[in-house]
Amino acid sequence: MYAAYVTLTIITALFTAIAAITYLIGHDYPKAQADMKRIPRSWVPILGALLAAGTLGLLAGFAVPLLGTLAAIGLVLYFTGALIAHLRVGSRNLTGWAVFFTTVLANLIINLTYHW
Repeated sequence: MYAAYVTLTIITALFTAIAAITYLIGHDYPKAQADMKRIPRSWVPILGALLAAGTLGLLAGFAVPLLGTLAAIGLVLYFTGALIAHLRVGSRNLTGWAVFFTTVLANLIINLTYHW
């Protein structure tokens, strides 16, 4: 169980870290996504910071399990909001969202199973 927890946490942290970096460096993809979802571009760095905080929280969970659990909950809520943003504008391109959401949800489940 420990190996699964560590592996899934590292994979989830890598996914969210890469997403955070693309948001924080001002890459065109997050800007285009914000435009498509009719979200102000000024939110892009904030969303990147939230992803970065979730990433750091997942990794901090190795030392303080409660932080990892709270970070996983936060990321599940983040990607739930992303789904709402997609559906609000009628976007049906949910493949990327599904990969991220499945990963963070699986991380939350294994985190709760392993620690609590």
